Amino acid sequence: MLELSINEPDRLVKVAHALSTHTRIGIIKLLLTKPNVNIIEIAEALDIPVSTAATNVKVLEEAELILTELQPATRGAMKVCSRNFDDVRFILNPIAYYQNRDKTFEIEMPIGHFIQFDIQPTCGIANSTQMVIPEDEPESFYHPDCRTAEIIWFRKGWIEYRFPKKLPQDAKVKSLEFSMELCSEAPNYNNDWPSEITVWVNDVEVGSWISPGDFGDHRGKLNPDWWADSSTQHGLLKTWSINHDRSAVDNEKCSSVTLADLRLEEKPYITLRIGLKPDAKHQGGINLFGKNFGDYPQGIVMRIRYE
Repeated sequence: MLELSINEPDRLVKVAHALSTHTRIGIIKLLLTKPNVNIIEIAEALDIPVSTAATNVKVLEEAELILTELQPATRGAMKVCSRNFDDVRFILNPIAYYQNRDKTFEIEMPIGHFIQFDIQPTCGIANSTQMVIPEDEPESFYHPDCRTAEIIWFRKGWIEYRFPKKLPQDAKVKSLEFSMELCSEAPNYNNDWPSEITVWVNDVEVGSWISPGDFGDHRGKLNPDWWADSSTQHGLLKTWSINHDRSAVDNEKCSSVTLADLRLEEKPYITLRIGLKPDAKHQGGINLFGKNFGDYPQGIVMRIRYE
């Protein structure tokens, strides 16, 4: 669910604008019944020109109401669209709302605050001003300057984070989710470079997502000026979620792992590991984006919903 407050007027106006035409409402409605649709299919379904479909998809994408991925096509790549939210809530009286809102614990982890790793080249770390460590030196990931990271990349292995679990003693967790911007890792960039990226929570394998490529189709919206156009530019915002019934990536089931499997009650923290399994079919590496790189201004966000 997307929650928008009157205290965030710029974002509220952007989303309201995105929902202000029948065409864009039609696109969202289409994605309800067909979760992955390309621009041409949208144009045909709504009986509109392809250029009109592309323009309206861009508006919805910029408002973060839909997600897009570049996937290989007969000629080059095609943009495939999916829904990002099932509900949008406009909070026009935030004081009244927050007195009665669902209980949520949320924390954002800077990507440089990893606690351990096991990676192989190619690899590297950069922040908003410079390369933090020499490329292809995994041992340099121990350097304290790595905590300033805004983009991390590696070809094989994993990286792990530890999140505090600050909940009331009698809290009953309803769901746990992690969202992050990431993509594959190729030399320079390659939009057609699949990589099977896996997430583990508390050492339990939650599920995998196949990134279609290492994206350089447009310059990352947040990238600093010094970052070369020939390098990786952005990722896709993906969300792994776990509840009492299943685990999912962007609301699509990825495994039968449930909250009970994670044994959340045993420790005051939750570990998140992001990596590539040694036996994965697509060994295409990982780029992980921080708050000031790529297209999305966030690190790794963890949300716990409870009652």
